[in-house]
Amino acid sequence: MDMTSLIISLISGAVGGNAAGKVLKNFDMGTLWNSVAGIVGGGLGGQIMGQLGIDPGSATGGGDLTSIVSQIAGGGVGGAVLLVIAGYLKKMMSKA
Repeated sequence: MDMTSLIISLISGAVGGNAAGKVLKNFDMGTLWNSVAGIVGGGLGGQIMGQLGIDPGSATGGGDLTSIVSQIAGGGVGGAVLLVIAGYLKKMMSKA
């Protein structure tokens, strides 16, 4: 994964984390922590997609539209998923 792909994944992860936090109020941890969880999830999502060969940017150099859309989708979904996991863990820990 090149630097541009990583940046796209991190930014879209932050957006995905915040969007998930707004939609899924039970998992919302505030803008800062939604962003942190989203950034980490976006980075992980981008890495996982690259390892699975789903990222078309690996073959084309990362600059075409399909690659960028794929990176945005992977980062956004990764950010949202990690936010839900972190929100669930936070909720479980507060009950204990």
